[in-house]
Amino acid sequence: MSVVGRNIPHDSAKGHVTGESVYIDDMPFQANEVVVDFVGSPVAHGKIRSLDLEAAGKIPGVVGLYTYRDLGGINKFGPILQDEVLLCEEHTSFIGEPIVVIAAENYKALKAAKKAVKIDIEEMRPILTVDDAIAANEYIDKTYEIRRGDIDGALKNADHLLEGTIYMGGQDHFYLESHAALVYPGEHNQIVIHSSTQNTTEVQQVAARVLGLKQSQVVVVTKRLGGGFGGKECQASHVATMAALVALKTKRPARMIYNKDDDMKFTGKRHPFQNKYSVAFDNEGRIQGMRLHLYADGGAANDLSTAVLGRAMTHSDNAYFVPHVEIIGKICRTNFPPNTAFRGFGGPQGICTIENIIEEIAAYLHKDSLEVRLINLYGLEDRNTTPYGQIVANNTLPKIFEQLVQTSQYQQRMVQVRAFNSTSTTHMKGIAITPVKFGISFTTKFLNQANALVNVYLDGSVQVSTGAIEMGQGVNTNIKMLVADEFSIDPDNVIVMPTTTEKCNNTSATAASAATDLNGSAAVDACQKIKKNLAECAAAYFASKEIGIGAFPDRIVFDNGFVYDSRRPSNKVSFENLVGMAYRDRRSTGERGYYATKGVDFDWDKGQGTPFLYYTMGAAVSEVLIDRFTGQLKLQRVDILMDVGKSINPGINMGQVVGAFVQGMGWATMEELRYDAKGHLLAHSPTTYKIPNIMDIPDDFFVNFIDNDCVLNVRGSKAVGEPPFVLGLSVWAAVKSALLSVSGDEIPRLALPATGEEILSRITFYDKISRNEITPEQVTNGAKRSIQAAAVS
Repeated sequence: MSVVGRNIPHDSAKGHVTGESVYIDDMPFQANEVVVDFVGSPVAHGKIRSLDLEAAGKIPGVVGLYTYRDLGGINKFGPILQDEVLLCEEHTSFIGEPIVVIAAENYKALKAAKKAVKIDIEEMRPILTVDDAIAANEYIDKTYEIRRGDIDGALKNADHLLEGTIYMGGQDHFYLESHAALVYPGEHNQIVIHSSTQNTTEVQQVAARVLGLKQSQVVVVTKRLGGGFGGKECQASHVATMAALVALKTKRPARMIYNKDDDMKFTGKRHPFQNKYSVAFDNEGRIQGMRLHLYADGGAANDLSTAVLGRAMTHSDNAYFVPHVEIIGKICRTNFPPNTAFRGFGGPQGICTIENIIEEIAAYLHKDSLEVRLINLYGLEDRNTTPYGQIVANNTLPKIFEQLVQTSQYQQRMVQVRAFNSTSTTHMKGIAITPVKFGISFTTKFLNQANALVNVYLDGSVQVSTGAIEMGQGVNTNIKMLVADEFSIDPDNVIVMPTTTEKCNNTSATAASAATDLNGSAAVDACQKIKKNLAECAAAYFASKEIGIGAFPDRIVFDNGFVYDSRRPSNKVSFENLVGMAYRDRRSTGERGYYATKGVDFDWDKGQGTPFLYYTMGAAVSEVLIDRFTGQLKLQRVDILMDVGKSINPGINMGQVVGAFVQGMGWATMEELRYDAKGHLLAHSPTTYKIPNIMDIPDDFFVNFIDNDCVLNVRGSKAVGEPPFVLGLSVWAAVKSALLSVSGDEIPRLALPATGEEILSRITFYDKISRNEITPEQVTNGAKRSIQAAAVS
């Protein structure tokens, strides 16, 4: 019986419930271990005049203080551009940028030493908004473009034309386990780094580069993460390398754990975007042409901004065919911590832009936005090529819309919403349906590869090692099930080992929703090599037992813990016994597997290619209730329909869909990053930064899947980690829809996140227009406020 498709519990479920799951800070302290912290820049942009470490060095318990001069390697690194320093040299570019690393025997001494470090720094004028960066011509990397057709002609000859700017705020990852590393020194300057990272290879590479080591001297181990969401894809390298510096210098184990405040204040976030748009459309709402200028707030260094911008650009079409397109993208340099990967990786910011356009076209034409979405939806036989030249194959969007509109009773509820808004004087409602077409694969071609090591032991049990990182999403459980299914054995006989660079080298990050696709496929490849060896052994064994049967490995069947020749199914041998036979016959029962995604490529010089293996698709209907006097938002009902192919584990997929949607709703409606005029983050704890809680989840929350076999991917499955995040925009779109009841002749403009304050400001604004207290000419493109990383006085 196949294991794939069953609801097997998450492999860490019991450990999480009982508290037995081990995270880095749970690992026992060694007798000679030191603890590590750093002193960072007190200003967003400054020039270091002098540094006085004398008083800090005299504090009892302080073991060492280190600056960039102690690194031993190259103080420049980055996953795309090497434009980031581990420790500041002469200038600082964001608040909290590390200057001095401190090692101490206890946390009391560490705290005292941090206070005793004296830094004389000349404060310089920081850039804290996208507008300021544009004015100063401060950009990271080059300008990127995607073009198709004649955009100038489409805009010039448009039946109707809309222009505007949408402002999207950032988002903190808010993982439960902060950045953490524990480093053990070894012989000959070898080190073992236990890192809370999504990318063991990157930690290995950065630590070796910055500390002047060979990569073979650095082993990185990751058992699990207490959440990542992209925040530990690159930025775990900083913590790990600072701790490794101390371990190398002191020859003692070194532990570095960020507290929650520091983690939020000094690490990168989801990229805020400020996107300008001009869109031409006809009387039916069909888009004729679209010009977009995307401005991403990259922070002080590139990190992954180039790739994030690229995915935003390749998702700016979302589910809609646009014949004439121009998409131009730039990364703005600001004096904030370098912004980084976050679930969706730029996709949500691109998708939000066109979903906003769809809502505004509908408002302009006085149509239901569903009509506008359907008329622009990618087709099955024609109108099915993206602006960057990829055909939208296996398009299930029309089927998803048809089914979801019916099961959610969207049209009946829209009538009810309009009736409610026409009579209620205290509240208003909104309802919206938004889709997602999310490309699966890394947009950088060489990252689409993975290797795995599978070892089968003499008792029939199996160990699997891959480059995938378990961070709660269930990738280990998926891989465990795939391996058990290949051998047709009980999943309890398979263990997925901690991820380590010692077993799996040169791995890609656990990101882009592709961890199971890549690493699961590599593990299956290893299993198939072992099965070939075992089948040859079994065929020889069965042939020796019956004269004339012959040895035919291709007729060997693995079935529910047993192995037999398909011609003699009653003559069986257990999987365990077969492994023993193979060992005694000197056949390998351990193999390395490899997988590289075929058919993906992209040329950014041309803005054309096939960057994705396939698309995960879905849609959501959300209905909201808004208090007209406070702006308070209540989500009343959600209906989600997803195409995730054939689920490896339906329960895990369900959890991913619900969790991603809720996190997306948080970004779209409540999670607001507030800064003061000097660039200090004000919202850096659960008391000042609001993520969705149980009271924000509606009682009516429906999730369903359509049946669709994705023949391009392992076991017909589709990636599900990121795509449902985008469906949280349906809540934001429902708010925008609700504002139609108060905006009169004006098209509602709404910034993201649509917090209670933002909603109330828009209600108040349109109320003033209705009472002639403000003229339509004063309408701005959204409530700009502070959400784009602007300063608050």
